[in-house]
Amino acid sequence: MQHECRITVLETKVFPELQEKYLADPKSGPCPCFKAGDTFLLKRTPQQDDFYHLMNGKFCGEAWDAVSRYVYTALHGWTNDKRMMITCCNDGTRPVIFKKIERIDIPESEEEKQWLEKQNFRNTAEDAYTG
Repeated sequence: MQHECRITVLETKVFPELQEKYLADPKSGPCPCFKAGDTFLLKRTPQQDDFYHLMNGKFCGEAWDAVSRYVYTALHGWTNDKRMMITCCNDGTRPVIFKKIERIDIPESEEEKQWLEKQNFRNTAEDAYTG
């Protein structure tokens, strides 16, 4: 089975009081790379490897560092019980919250298609690990 991964930007935050107090440019504002609703579809095939090419410069390097481990997992299909997650970049004064890192399953045979149709990938509070 092949897999793709979609990243969707939920929202961007900015903390002007922290920027004013700690940054060399106290008026730097929100992240200039992303806006709410931006989506990125990643493929990993012999013809197109978006993972190792960081989407050919279409993605901020710092944000990629924060989300790439989840993208890698999704592209390999290893998230069989959770096909979506929420994460954010690590910019403390203007973080970008990525609403979804979704694994998209692409069946390559009728058997895989039938298997997918039978799966329940829903994740509930009862499934959460609470320590």
